[in-house]
Amino acid sequence: MAEKTVRVVRLPLAENKLSFFRYGDLGAKKVLTTDTGAFHFLEPKVFEDFLAGRIGAEHPEYRALSEKGFLREGLDLERVATQIRRKKRFVGQGPHLHIVITTLRCNQSCKYCHASRTNMDRVDTDMSLDTAKQVVDHAMQSSSPYINFEFQGGEPTVNMAALRFIVEYSREKNKYEKKDLEHSLVTNMTYMNEENAEWLIDNDVMVCTSLDGPEELHNWNRTWRQDASAYADVRKWIAYFNRRYIEKGRDPERWHVDALMTTSRKTFENWKEVVDLYVELGMRTIFLRPLNPYGFALDTWKRIGYTADEYLEFYKRTFDYILELNLKGVEICEGTASTFLSKMLTLDDPNFVDIRSPCGAGTGQVAYNYDGKIFTCDEARMTSAMGNDAFQIGQVGVSSYEDAYAHPTVKALAMASLQDSLPHCDTCWNKPFCGVCPMHNYMSNGDIFGQRPNSSKCKEHYTIASMLLDRLANDPDGKLERIFRRWTLTRPREPSGSCAV
Repeated sequence: MAEKTVRVVRLPLAENKLSFFRYGDLGAKKVLTTDTGAFHFLEPKVFEDFLAGRIGAEHPEYRALSEKGFLREGLDLERVATQIRRKKRFVGQGPHLHIVITTLRCNQSCKYCHASRTNMDRVDTDMSLDTAKQVVDHAMQSSSPYINFEFQGGEPTVNMAALRFIVEYSREKNKYEKKDLEHSLVTNMTYMNEENAEWLIDNDVMVCTSLDGPEELHNWNRTWRQDASAYADVRKWIAYFNRRYIEKGRDPERWHVDALMTTSRKTFENWKEVVDLYVELGMRTIFLRPLNPYGFALDTWKRIGYTADEYLEFYKRTFDYILELNLKGVEICEGTASTFLSKMLTLDDPNFVDIRSPCGAGTGQVAYNYDGKIFTCDEARMTSAMGNDAFQIGQVGVSSYEDAYAHPTVKALAMASLQDSLPHCDTCWNKPFCGVCPMHNYMSNGDIFGQRPNSSKCKEHYTIASMLLDRLANDPDGKLERIFRRWTLTRPREPSGSCAV
């Protein structure tokens, strides 16, 4: 058999005229990116001229390439360093998100649950007030100027005593710590009552619930009693909270119930109805989320699971519909896209702990189990429930703050998610906008480093980022960019006068 000759074409390269950049193919164009988050599109022939140093001051692309930092001539290194420092300012700040598991008890049995829930009679899985105090004492030592206690479970409102104590004790302690302090609750709403709702509203606890779609879909995903509808309770309490915020004089643009949806296989046939429901309820954001590979039995995955390609087909179809609604004047954004767009279109990184480099495990977030065990993140806590304590970094009341956050596991996860040191990530044009989740790698492949080209999470991030940049590259009148920039806007929720510290 004759040997096949492979001809490698090497384009002329004027290294002395080019700044540092990454590049790749995006449709018929080349996309260029820098670590500052700048991006630019070039036609293939112009890209060859760019590499060869033939883009002079008279060239129509010169000004944009120069201002975005792709050309060495006139490059302001101090400005570049300042921009990168701003993008990466979360590094070294310390954990800001403190996830507290007030109980493992839950009154629902969701098909996709991997949170190690226990039955309602298991009061031994409730966090004690003594442990709650130690959690606050530990968390408030974080060097981060912003602290958010996020209550999860189980169903956290089953143990309202611990939840109330943490809110009140942390506020008292903050009179001296002077942090930017917030509290948030993730609840299924089916255990809510008026007394707890009013307390949450009066004490400025932000509320997020689960809403997977229309009644049949939501109730199929999130199993409850046969004689009741979880969907009906969610709608009832969303309306209650939003009405009471307005009655108490809160700005509804800032104070409203947020919701999360989890995509199961059944969601695929209801994609449009899911979006329409969120619009009907006045939701500002819909966060399309795939299932995580934690703790599923094989038969369960066959009923609710799917491939990465199947999920991305669903995502693209749903995203296009969301965009179509926006072009008609309906203001609703998609949460994952808004995270990427913030990295692409603003000077800041939104510090979403799952999509950053290094990831937030142990450095941007920590999770406290009901028994006071400290984990790098909530996903790490879930692996512990499956019998693996490799990602536990301490115990409140026993471990010092320094010991927990200088733990070798924290360092390992930071290294495993530092894109500059990861093959494929270090040369990928999507690096400035992407992030690595070592726990996803671990649960998928048994290795915190993983293999990026074979990672479903890498495929998801790359596909979504490509889709967004493709829209921006083919947006002659700027309509889409105006919508996308609106999606990056954030308005902080000011606390009411009764609870301001």
